[in-house]
Amino acid sequence: MNTAYGPGTYVAHTGTDVYGPGKVIGADGIHRRVRFVHFVATVRAADLRPASPRETKEIQEWLRAKRQRYGGTW
Repeated sequence: MNTAYGPGTYVAHTGTDVYGPGKVIGADGIHRRVRFVHFVATVRAADLRPASPRETKEIQEWLRAKRQRYGGTW
């Protein structure tokens, strides 16, 4: 099993910035379930890269705002 980018890892897509940064919320073999800023998607781990410090801060701030507004786990 590919263990790269486990749950909790901040990532970005290698091929496009349309998705924005995201946080891995699940792993299944070569696929990762990622909570991006605008949606959740299943992406091959090979199509992800580590988020930059700026991207990590962006997704952390976005997630914090959603928790404050709606509660729960994002």
